[in-house]
Amino acid sequence: MSKRFTFVCGDDDFLVTDYGRKRFNELTDGLMDDLSKEIVDGNAGKAEEAVQAISNFIAAAQTLSLFGEKKTVWLKDISFLADNRTASAEDTLEALERLQTFLESVDPESVHLLLTASPVDKRRKFFKWLSKNSDFKEIKGGNAKDLGLYIQKELRPLGAEISTDALNFLIEKTSGNTRLAITEALKLATYIGPEGGGRIEEDDVREMVPDPVDGDFFETTDVFFTGDLQGTLDALGRYFFINKEARPLLASLQSRNRLLIQLRTLTSSGEVSVGYRGLDGLDRAAEKYLVHYGGSKEKNPLNIFSQNAWYLGKVAQSAKGLSLKKLVDFQLTFVEAFRELVSRPREQEEVMRAMAIRCLG
Repeated sequence: MSKRFTFVCGDDDFLVTDYGRKRFNELTDGLMDDLSKEIVDGNAGKAEEAVQAISNFIAAAQTLSLFGEKKTVWLKDISFLADNRTASAEDTLEALERLQTFLESVDPESVHLLLTASPVDKRRKFFKWLSKNSDFKEIKGGNAKDLGLYIQKELRPLGAEISTDALNFLIEKTSGNTRLAITEALKLATYIGPEGGGRIEEDDVREMVPDPVDGDFFETTDVFFTGDLQGTLDALGRYFFINKEARPLLASLQSRNRLLIQLRTLTSSGEVSVGYRGLDGLDRAAEKYLVHYGGSKEKNPLNIFSQNAWYLGKVAQSAKGLSLKKLVDFQLTFVEAFRELVSRPREQEEVMRAMAIRCLG
């Protein structure tokens, strides 16, 4: 027996919405009447908005199309199935009970119902009921492997492909942001065109994809951890030519250093090794040590096991000349530099240059 409705969820809102859009287009393909296809916004910031969204969805599903066609209604971007205050409000819970009652009685021969939600709290009773009584689809996402597969899938219809190094570099440069990574991948596919052989290489990503404004400051951070003092001082000069504030850069250096301290500990103990495809043994080490990070692989600059193995291998290789003691000394020097930035706010470039000399000189 076919299910009465379709329910799609996942941790990545972009992937969930994108899948929902494609499914909605499939269900409405060939329909003549616009009233036969309706989309109801399920993004609610407060309980009354959640109640209104559910009421609108039920009303749309109960309204007949003008030409008697089978209707399709999509409750899109549901936000009140997550672990938040809106989802826990009494009015929301009562509205969800009404929605469940309606879904239990809906005739799937007269209307297609599609619900998409991200994120979701899988502990909730209503979520468990939805997953058991629907044509259920959970979209996997939130890690580099899944995102990489999705990017490759999106490029295929364009006749484009992307090398492994370029794919990993793109994911790292976009900080694993699905929407941004896919947008940049499609832009790169247009950029290389048929003349480029349809293959995106690492140099294409480096040339065409901008560094994140609020993310890692690639040039200065990368050069610093190679141990090249003059290169670091030159990079600092270029950084302060367009920036006045040093603390974001210092935070970037500290973030990279934290990863390197963990990396050096794991490599020195033989738990992991730098291989051709990045960091080998990371999954095995995660099984042993992930419990100390709360058991979560969610992207976190403090957690080495949430990082991309290819990126970690590249970072470890570039900093192979730095000992664990040296990295700990760096961290202490970064703390001292922060104190100096607070006490000498008008001399930020001078503070950072002096810090680089103390670390690398």
